[in-house]
Amino acid sequence: MSASHTAVISLLGAALAATAAQAAEPLKTLGQPEGRLDIIAWPGYIERGDTDPQYDWVTAFEKSTGCQVNVKTAGTSDEMVSLMSKGGYDLVTASGDASLRLVAGKHVQPVNITLIPSWNSVDDRLKNAPWHTVDGVHYGTPYQWGPNVLMYNTKIFPSAPTSWATVFEAQNLPDGKPNKGRVQAYDGPIYIADAALYLKSAKPELGIADPYLLDQKQYAAALALLRQQHSLIHRYWHDVTVQMNDFKNEGVVASSAWPYQVNALKAEGQPIASVVPKEGATGWADTTMLHANARHPVCAYKWMDWSLQPKVQGDLAAWFGSVPAVPAACTGNALLGAEGCKTNGFDNFEKIAFWKTPQAEGGKYVPYSRWTQDYISIMGGR
Repeated sequence: MSASHTAVISLLGAALAATAAQAAEPLKTLGQPEGRLDIIAWPGYIERGDTDPQYDWVTAFEKSTGCQVNVKTAGTSDEMVSLMSKGGYDLVTASGDASLRLVAGKHVQPVNITLIPSWNSVDDRLKNAPWHTVDGVHYGTPYQWGPNVLMYNTKIFPSAPTSWATVFEAQNLPDGKPNKGRVQAYDGPIYIADAALYLKSAKPELGIADPYLLDQKQYAAALALLRQQHSLIHRYWHDVTVQMNDFKNEGVVASSAWPYQVNALKAEGQPIASVVPKEGATGWADTTMLHANARHPVCAYKWMDWSLQPKVQGDLAAWFGSVPAVPAACTGNALLGAEGCKTNGFDNFEKIAFWKTPQAEGGKYVPYSRWTQDYISIMGGR
C-alpha cells in the first residue's frame, strides 16, 4: 500500500467530509450509449451464460443498449481499490471495506439517482447505507449482500460445525484427525475482523463491540489469534477457483467462504454445505460505483439501472448465493425459488457485521493501514 493510500485511510473521516463538500456534480441527462462498458467485479457477479446458459444477465443488456460488457475480476477489496486508482474502468462492484476509500480517494463520482428509474425498488435498508452515502450524496447503487459463511465438507462433519473455533483453534475434527493443514483463511486484511468477531464471543472480557473498531488491546488479541491460526492454515485464499480445487483435491475441509463457492461445489455434486456459526458472521454489501473519469458513463448508468431489475437481481442471487438488493426479486424467480431469499439470509441483515474500512477516529482505534501491514506479516509467518 502506498503512503498516499495510508494517509487517505488514516484521515478517512476528514477526507470523506471534504470529498462530499467538493463532490463533482453528477450527470443531469443521458445521451447516446458509447457502445462499451468496462466493469471490475467479484467472481461470479457478471455472468453471460458461459458457465451455465441459465445464468446470463449480460447478453440481453448488450442487445438492448449496444453496450459491449467487458469484465475484470478481482479477488480482494484492496485489488479493486488499486485497479480503480489506476483508471481505465467505468464501474466497480465494491464492498463496504473499499467503497468509502474510493470516495475519499476521489476515484468515484456521485450518481444521479433520478437517472436510474429502478432506484425506487431498492431495499430501504440499503438506499442510504453509510458505505455508499456521504452527507446525503449517493456514490453508487446497491448490488447484492450476504454473509461470509463457514464452508465445510459434510463427510467430515456429519452435522454442521457450530463455531468459528473450527478454523481458529487447534482441535480434532469429527473424523478424529487434527484440523492442522485442513482449514483455510481469507487473505485480505479485513479478515482480522473475522478473528475479532470470534473473540467478541470467545473472550467477552476484551469488550469488543465492533470488529472493525479495535483498540490496541483488542487488536493485539486478534493478531495473537491469527498468528496461532497460521500453523493450522493450508492456504490463505482469495481465488475462488483455487479454493474450490483445494476442497476437492487437497484435503481442505473447512474455511471461511462466500456462498458462491458453496453453490458451485454443490452443483458439481461435492459433499459441501455451509453455516453461519453461533458467533455470527462478517459480510458484504456491495455497491456498483461509477469511476470519476468513466469513459462510458451512459452505458454505466444504463447498467446500474439494468442491474436493479428484479429478474437480474433474482438470477444473480440464485447463482451467487447472495441476497438481492431489490426485495421484489424474491418472488416469482424460477432460479431463486420461493424460499431462495430466506435461505440466503434476507432476514439476517441485522446479524451481519458488514465489511467497512477500519478508521482511527482520533487515535482511539487501530487504522486500516496497520491492518494491512500486520496481516501481510501474519500470512508470512511473522
